[in-house]
Amino acid sequence: MGSRTALIMIDMQNMYLQQERRSALGWPPIWNFDEVVAECAELLAAARAQGMPVIYTRQTSRADGADATPSMRRLLAASAESDEESPIGDDGDWGSEVLDAVRPEPGDIVIEKHRWDAFFNTDLDPILRNLDVTRLIVAGLQTNVCVETTSRTGMMKNFDVAVPLDAVSTDGEALHRAALDSLRVLYVEVAPWRELLAEDAEWDRRFTTPGYGRTAEDLATIGA
Repeated sequence: MGSRTALIMIDMQNMYLQQERRSALGWPPIWNFDEVVAECAELLAAARAQGMPVIYTRQTSRADGADATPSMRRLLAASAESDEESPIGDDGDWGSEVLDAVRPEPGDIVIEKHRWDAFFNTDLDPILRNLDVTRLIVAGLQTNVCVETTSRTGMMKNFDVAVPLDAVSTDGEALHRAALDSLRVLYVEVAPWRELLAEDAEWDRRFTTPGYGRTAEDLATIGA
């Protein structure tokens, strides 16, 4: 696939090991967390072996929360009676660091972001243009939040986008699967990462698969 494809590894951070903080905000554990971390580690190794640019994002926030969204500020205020801090810490917080199992290597690029979208108020777009990248593999956490939001913006910026279904997850299986179908309907290529990285991968199943991302019930209404 060559260097025109980049791997974007979204928010694989220690904050997901701090479930007590997440629970205080009503966020369940990440579904299949250990399996997904292991798949992400293998994906990273394979991407580097192909000479693919690897770009990490880290979700961070000011310690005082002044840069948080209004909804996050309200959520934190509502849970103020809890002794737990927000799972999204500042850039020096241990929870903000990348998990050891998938830590960046020399030559990788690390970008800090403050919103779900990795393109919003970051240098991601010019970095990709400078690398002559046209195709993105967006992996990591969480499927229905930062992975999906970043994938949508990537498509709006005319990148060809794929999401490896075995190297993403979120805090619930149903949310995970629904987000993948949402991405399929948008014509994002969704497949196991080994298929996306295969030498003969055409990234065309989104166009060649009838009813891609649709349910049988939805398809039955066509022409009804």
